[in-house]
Amino acid sequence: MISPPSGTGHPGGPGGPGGPGGHGQPGGYGYPHPGATQAPPPGPAAPRGPVTWTATIGPDREYFMAMMQRSGPEAAGLNLPAYSPEQQRTLTGNQVTIGRRRHSTGDTPDIDLSVPPEDPGVSHQHAVLVQQPDGSWAIVDQNSTNGTTVNGGDEPIQPFVPVPLQDGDRVHVGAWTTITIRRG
Repeated sequence: MISPPSGTGHPGGPGGPGGPGGHGQPGGYGYPHPGATQAPPPGPAAPRGPVTWTATIGPDREYFMAMMQRSGPEAAGLNLPAYSPEQQRTLTGNQVTIGRRRHSTGDTPDIDLSVPPEDPGVSHQHAVLVQQPDGSWAIVDQNSTNGTTVNGGDEPIQPFVPVPLQDGDRVHVGAWTTITIRRG
């Protein structure tokens, strides 16, 4: 019977420093070092750095058409902007405010929907995206005039009640603005 190489072999020999299977360490041929213990089985993956969430903001024709069907005669003069580039914003901090700049005071929300083409259906303090303890986000309507809906819902969410958001959820505000929340 052949015994496994010992950790005291000659330099360059099997089991010795630099020997085959030793890679400069005692042991060899797949045997652990003398006195070594087996590594613990892999557990849950170590937490990675913070996850980045982004918001893509832009006009949404489908949402606009649904709003026009539900609105009264005061909406008859509204038109979807012919061209409005989407904006992208990384969500940072504990909250991100959504609304229109107040010219009288200069108060500007984080997501300012008063820039051309201004969405007239958005309140000055419309809604807030609030970061949750697990790093995800929730939307909170700030008792806006026209409400906030999520994922094309017919009924606005309740004011001041956080609604958790998932990757890909769409938040609808004003007459045509949709904010799509993405993780990663």
